[in-house]
Amino acid sequence: MAALKLKTVTRTQGNNLALKDGSVRPLGFELDFEEVPVLIDAFRRMVRGLEYDVCEMALTTYVCARAYGTRFTALPIFLVRAFHHGAIVVNADIRHPKDLQGRRVGVNRGWTVTTGLWARSILQHQYGVDLTKITWVLSGDEHVAEYRAPPYVQTLEPGRKMADLVVSGELAGAIGVDIDAPNVRPLIPDAAQAGLDALRLRGHYPINHLVVVRDELLAAHPDLAPALFEAFAESKRRYVARLRAGAIAQPTTIDETHRAVMDMTGADPLPYGLAPNRRVLEEALAAAVEQGIIPRAPALEELFAHNTHHLAA
Repeated sequence: MAALKLKTVTRTQGNNLALKDGSVRPLGFELDFEEVPVLIDAFRRMVRGLEYDVCEMALTTYVCARAYGTRFTALPIFLVRAFHHGAIVVNADIRHPKDLQGRRVGVNRGWTVTTGLWARSILQHQYGVDLTKITWVLSGDEHVAEYRAPPYVQTLEPGRKMADLVVSGELAGAIGVDIDAPNVRPLIPDAAQAGLDALRLRGHYPINHLVVVRDELLAAHPDLAPALFEAFAESKRRYVARLRAGAIAQPTTIDETHRAVMDMTGADPLPYGLAPNRRVLEEALAAAVEQGIIPRAPALEELFAHNTHHLAA
């Protein structure tokens, strides 16, 4: 019997390379990759139209979409992790994170963007900032069309540019916006080290992206979720082995972050499965509730395909 072909989107990166070049394949299935130059466009198309069978997806977008009944389910394959201490830039008159209270602060794209979730959680839990005392200003709308942000969140007026408003001081700062100006600086000095320190001291190692599959496919093919998990895991193992051996010829910033985490912990920098990631996933769900993205935190098992709960790699 021919393998079932699955329309798939995932960004080409170290841990997915063996899947994209075909040297690793899920048993009984074929991944038919579609290249989407701007990955967030694929998130939106999946959330609003279920356009793919298998799709890389931002964690917070997924959690929000599930709260509104979107018919896809995640696999505990965590493709992208990052530290977000460096995502916050501010005008020069901001000296301390709490100085943002009472001011307007920009957020790139929507309130449910995962980088924004983690950056705001850092402000709240590591620096004592009251998020509700800031007026947050969004530059775009949400992937999940039904979602409505909290009352202290606004949308940027049409025609205005967030970077310009930070430079002028009309916005005290912004999350997820690159700005090259002499009076704009990172809020948290030496952000890369601050992220590693948060991992060492608090176990804070944020997840950004996972994998989702259309529910009707999971129901029709009970072996699909484990097969996909194992294929993604094997591709990741090969990447980590190359990383550990120093065999990546031109490492990216992402590769360097994975290597730094591996050097600090001695462990796989990209663990897949619920068990090794329960703490950080529960941290993300708690932040999503605190920030008004979901009304309640579901049990993790509700969010992941039932026959992947025991898997780890």
